[in-house]
Amino acid sequence: MPVDTKEFQELFRELNGYEKKGVYIELEGKPASPTQIVQAHMLREDSGYMRDYVLNEEGDLKALYFDHIDREK
Repeated sequence: MPVDTKEFQELFRELNGYEKKGVYIELEGKPASPTQIVQAHMLREDSGYMRDYVLNEEGDLKALYFDHIDREK
């Protein structure tokens, strides 16, 4: 199995777990599913996404935002 495929599967499992726990997930300012996040990562070979974790008052993860960033060349 190619390394990228394994990485994408792991990312999907991670995000799917967050979604099942009720964590709100957003991509570029819009609600997104784990599948949409993984597809976006697959399409952006020369750039990536920065994660922004938002915690509630108890310190539990309540939201996860993905924002596109350009990698320096």
